[in-house]
Amino acid sequence: MFTRKNSNQKRLQRHKRVRGKITGTASKPRLCVYRSLDNIQAQIINDTTGSTLVSASSYENALKAIGGNIEGATKVGELVAKRAIEKGIVDVVFDRGGYLYHGRVKGLADGARAGGLKF
Repeated sequence: MFTRKNSNQKRLQRHKRVRGKITGTASKPRLCVYRSLDNIQAQIINDTTGSTLVSASSYENALKAIGGNIEGATKVGELVAKRAIEKGIVDVVFDRGGYLYHGRVKGLADGARAGGLKF
């Protein structure tokens, strides 16, 4: 009998492999994406100090009505970019979190680029 691997476990393996190659520094922090079934979240993280500099999510009141679809992901990307630029962060490293780069993850990246982040 065949057993199917847990898809989240496989995603975590991919994420671990990617995280071995990219890190966020003070000059170029990491834009990390987390995607659940209903929502999407983004954080800008400085890995040298282990601190979150900026975050945005579709849980926030302004974006709750839109939800975590592609349109909502684009709005979350624009919001995290706006907050990052207010703190003086322009260059980031994009961490897709083991997810495929299409759909909501691509929408968030496009929104962050439209908001002024460079990666």
